[in-house]
Amino acid sequence: MVLEMKVPSPGESITEVEIAEWLVQDGDYVEKDQAIAEVDSDKATLELPAEESGIITLKAEEGDAVAVGEVVCLIDTSAAKPEGDAAPAAEAKSEPKEEPAKVEAPKAAEAKKETYASGTPSPAAKKILDEKGVDATSVSGTGRDGRITKDDAVKAVPSMGTPTGGNRGESRSKLSMLRRKVAERLVSAKNETAMLTTFNEVDMSPIFALRKEYKETFKEKHGVSLGFMSFFTKAVVRALEMYPAVNSMIDGKEMLSFDFCDISIAVSGPKGLMVPVIRNAENLTFRGVEAEVKRLAIRAREGEITVDEMTGGTFTITNGGVFGSMLSTPIINPPQSAILGMHNIVERPIAKDGQVVIAPIMYVALSYDHRIIDGKESVGFLVAVKEALESPEELLMDGNVKKALEL
Repeated sequence: MVLEMKVPSPGESITEVEIAEWLVQDGDYVEKDQAIAEVDSDKATLELPAEESGIITLKAEEGDAVAVGEVVCLIDTSAAKPEGDAAPAAEAKSEPKEEPAKVEAPKAAEAKKETYASGTPSPAAKKILDEKGVDATSVSGTGRDGRITKDDAVKAVPSMGTPTGGNRGESRSKLSMLRRKVAERLVSAKNETAMLTTFNEVDMSPIFALRKEYKETFKEKHGVSLGFMSFFTKAVVRALEMYPAVNSMIDGKEMLSFDFCDISIAVSGPKGLMVPVIRNAENLTFRGVEAEVKRLAIRAREGEITVDEMTGGTFTITNGGVFGSMLSTPIINPPQSAILGMHNIVERPIAKDGQVVIAPIMYVALSYDHRIIDGKESVGFLVAVKEALESPEELLMDGNVKKALEL
């Protein structure tokens, strides 16, 4: 019996995927549930498991775009499993094949020399060409019978090369479907939104002090670290409740607002940028946020994240600071209306109580769609985030740190 394996639907609204890589070869024996291919959708990379055991016949090439429901391979379930570890197909491929003798084509340089057989440089011209790193075969001589003169050599310019003869190699590879979709969405966000960015700075001293005092106890009890992301997520949730327009989006001629906060967290994965979503962040404690951030980050980096886990966010937080970014203007993640950019924390001189002191400062940026969010709301939102981060015990923990951290 021959089983036709079709491309399953990886998620709602996805009609096409791309064969990123076959993990088996044509003619191999595969076991049921064995991963046989990686497929890219415009949202994630997923593994395709074998539906039954048998000999596989591939019907699509790597890089092919195939529609959901299309047959990509056949599995002969009646075929017996070959003895030993190596499949017959693999053994067959290991046998050297006799190939007909090939007539070696003349090298390009030799062909050119034949073309310019009469274009021999004079001794003076040859010296100049050698010093400039110019191949004589690329110079057209103006002398008698096409001879390259000294003047020709002086005027000769290296063609896409360096006088030192440095390496000029290049390579070309196809962008994955995920990377192409990300590119399309970023261009769309720039072209279709009235995007502006407002900036502020945050004195991280209070959060540093809290983490220094409680991070070890927090990790021992909860099994996760007390990072910056939980503070920022809690501060964002508070600000979204104060400025609901930032937690809204445009749908045609209507404004769609939400009474929940699904926070997308930008994560750099092996296949590119991923934005898994923390659902109902307004209901999570510090421990809950940190645990969910860790879970989603691990799944994204190991390529196990699903489409459902990356769709439906209402606001995005991105942290360029982990790569050393001092300041940036993050691009909105459509159809959302705003995104908060975190950056690196650097000790800087600031004024406190009339004195100049050194404090750990982070610059933050809010990019927003001016069609739906006014300047007053955007600035007010970012100020609310700043206030919460600079007074976390009062504004994020209700004055009780141990209770907030569940210690």
